[in-house]
Amino acid sequence: MNNRFHNPVTKAIHPDDTVATLSNYRSAQVHGKDEYRPMIRRFYELVTDFYEFAWGSSFHFAPTRNGASFEESIVSHQYFLADALALSPGMKVLDVGCGVGGPQRSIAKKYRVYVTGLNISEYQLQKCEEYNEKSDLQQLCHTLHGDFMAIPAEDETFDVAYHIEAIPHAPDKKGVYDEIFRVLKPGGFFAGYDWCMTPSYDADCAAHRQIKKDIEFGNALPQIATFTNVNENLQAAGFELLETRDRALDADTATPWYSPLEGSVTTLRGFPRSRVGRKLISTLLHALEKIRVVPKGTFETCEILNIAADSLVAGGRLGIFTPMYFHSARKP
Repeated sequence: MNNRFHNPVTKAIHPDDTVATLSNYRSAQVHGKDEYRPMIRRFYELVTDFYEFAWGSSFHFAPTRNGASFEESIVSHQYFLADALALSPGMKVLDVGCGVGGPQRSIAKKYRVYVTGLNISEYQLQKCEEYNEKSDLQQLCHTLHGDFMAIPAEDETFDVAYHIEAIPHAPDKKGVYDEIFRVLKPGGFFAGYDWCMTPSYDADCAAHRQIKKDIEFGNALPQIATFTNVNENLQAAGFELLETRDRALDADTATPWYSPLEGSVTTLRGFPRSRVGRKLISTLLHALEKIRVVPKGTFETCEILNIAADSLVAGGRLGIFTPMYFHSARKP
């Protein structure tokens, strides 16, 4: 296997605990907002290594234009957000829900800013710290273990803040925006990309409702917001809205944001993300689980991610869902 890939079998938990973790994850989903913390922790224990295997170290989508590669598009999407924050060297930046730190490192390296990655997952933070050190960016990139509903930082600590597809996990939009507002200095910018149902979503349509439900199930989400939900809650938290729009519309029509999940099987890097690649990996893991080469529960974890991918593609094709509702705001 190419050394650019990570083993998809989770190393976050002991192999004997995989089935129990899956059971606890399903149970937490039933309770939704009431158990979002354990739900998110268990979800990322199960899927982080799968994500890295197929996606790399930046767990987000991006619009693709002018024949740019997947990797180039991902980085460009991060820089677009960074430019909205008006970054300058030496600024203190908060990455809300940093994953394993791909965007953190990209932004810190280009803009020479100090980026603190906040994450509720200790496993992801451990990986993030290791990658920061390997990239020789440990002076600029730092980590902070905590819940974005109660950020463990003093008031007015950061110059600016951003999130990339992290706040969809929040059980209460205004609650997380309140916390970000609190830790920002006056005049500080906050920008991000959120997962939203678009105005084309019809709650009376059974097919639309099922797609929404599958996206939530496959991605550990309590409830997917609308554009209006995001805007109103930002303003309710005290932010001044500067710009909002769906960046999915910036992509070339031939390469929509969801194309990596259905697309090319012609490259080694793209194959695990494609529908054919996902199906083959799932079949292989099922066989390996049968002969006990991988832990029991690995196949089910893969199937959850396949449900997530298929529903995201379905929502994207119908134009009822976007993972990149861009919003920029300012703390007065």
